[in-house]
Amino acid sequence: MDIGVFLPNGRNGYMISTAAKQFDPTYRQHLEIINKIDRHSMEFGLAMVKFRGFGGQTGYWDSALEAFTLCAGLAAATENVKLFASAAILSLPPAITARMISTMDSIAPGRVGVNIVTGWQPAEYTQQGLWPGDEYFGYRYDYASEYCTVLRDLWESGVSNFRGDHFTMEDCRLSPRPSGKIDIVAAGQSPRGMKFAAEHADYGFAFCTGINTPTAFAGTNERMLAAAAESGRDVGAYVLVMIIAEETDALAEAKWRKYSDAVDVDALSWMAEQSGRDAKADTTGTAKRINLPEGAANQNMGTLVGSYESVARMLDEMAEVPGTRGIMLAFDDYDTGIDVFGEKIQPLMRSRDAKLSAA
Repeated sequence: MDIGVFLPNGRNGYMISTAAKQFDPTYRQHLEIINKIDRHSMEFGLAMVKFRGFGGQTGYWDSALEAFTLCAGLAAATENVKLFASAAILSLPPAITARMISTMDSIAPGRVGVNIVTGWQPAEYTQQGLWPGDEYFGYRYDYASEYCTVLRDLWESGVSNFRGDHFTMEDCRLSPRPSGKIDIVAAGQSPRGMKFAAEHADYGFAFCTGINTPTAFAGTNERMLAAAAESGRDVGAYVLVMIIAEETDALAEAKWRKYSDAVDVDALSWMAEQSGRDAKADTTGTAKRINLPEGAANQNMGTLVGSYESVARMLDEMAEVPGTRGIMLAFDDYDTGIDVFGEKIQPLMRSRDAKLSAA
């Protein structure tokens, strides 16, 4: 099972709380993070894409580093870690994304991938004149399917003549091509999003909600495995979870309460308004999930709160869920969290024994 890190390339990472550490992302910060990932024998990092934040008292995500240029710089600075850059497909033509990934592969052969982002926050795109209208919510995965078809054409053969409803290629060329297969990640949780991931991605994100419910995502994995079986492809799950760990369960729980008691209400209101634009969103979809009230301080990201031993045990439970290929970690404090995981949690995980022994 792989372990990766959800890079904090938006302001304040993934905590919408005035009690959390406040910071603007920098390349230097991420260089330190990627070196820690490498030092602790973790496999990958993934940078999100965000063009507009949620504002509020914390200015949540109001500043953000662009994913491809960030990952290209980081890829050159490490010899082992794989970097996934997130592509907002409304903002980048597929031929440009294909060429950027091929260039990154030249920097770090075999160590780059792409996360396909269809987009759920209209304000990110209306400010650039790129939002096609709210009807896009109804066809975004058809758009993404054509997009990925063009990517695969170019990466695998160096030419695309694809003609669809959304893209038309005319002897479109790509050279040089990547050194090998490029992995695609997809985050869709609705039935249509799952179908898209099963047909075009190598990994689908699995999200669970709640605090200390480590196997709550099992149903998502089951749906992904079923969709993959129908498509005849091998697609696994990368499970996203935040870690809040301390020496004891009580200390970790107190920290989580502190964050929860200080949520940035104005930023949450902006997020709720934007995610509510998709009137037909499935209850399993991302837009609905992030607005559930019980975990508002971190967008309702599944969260493991406890001692180092408790967190290690829960991560091992996650690893045992059928379909889990990897776990992508977020932290309340990236300055200390990765080292805490690497030095105090990971050595206690049975699911990482083989990796640590090889290292």
